[in-house]
Amino acid sequence: MEPGPPPAGKVVALARSAGHSFSKQVVDEVRLIAGQGVEDDAHLGEKVQHLSRVRVDPDQPNLRQVHLIGEELLDELALEGFALSPGQLGENVTTRGIDLLALPQRSVLKIGDSVELEVTGLRNPCAQIEAFRPGLLARVVSKDSGGNLIRRAGIMAVVRSGGQARAGDEIKVVLPAGAHLPLERV
Repeated sequence: MEPGPPPAGKVVALARSAGHSFSKQVVDEVRLIAGQGVEDDAHLGEKVQHLSRVRVDPDQPNLRQVHLIGEELLDELALEGFALSPGQLGENVTTRGIDLLALPQRSVLKIGDSVELEVTGLRNPCAQIEAFRPGLLARVVSKDSGGNLIRRAGIMAVVRSGGQARAGDEIKVVLPAGAHLPLERV
């Protein structure tokens, strides 16, 4: 028996920041531009926009146009003493109802009427998280019994089809055809 489609989720909050600040400001809606990212966000562009990566190679493709985090992670962190609001960890889209970290590479997230995001990989948590809240980095990155890093600070995506996204929009997951490759750091 074929498994059914993954359950739909929803957009809890949307955020953007025109500057390269760690946290982003929550807004009611954002415009996503195909092949670029979130309008009026510092990470908008076809080429990499993350400052540390620009210094290494400014011509590499921007696989980190949109950052998504599940609200479930924020709930879990709150139980550990880290009260966080959407946008504070730099995410553009806070979701509920989808296990983002379990999605395979190339999964498509359909938001609202027209937006399609293609999942590219895992966000690599950095020292900025520790500077934002001491002790938080150890909660979003750890090692498994084999010494492999486990990254839990969300996923990254590129915009395949643009449009408006609003808080409360439904998110449908479309899994890729063929072999499902686990997410890796991008």
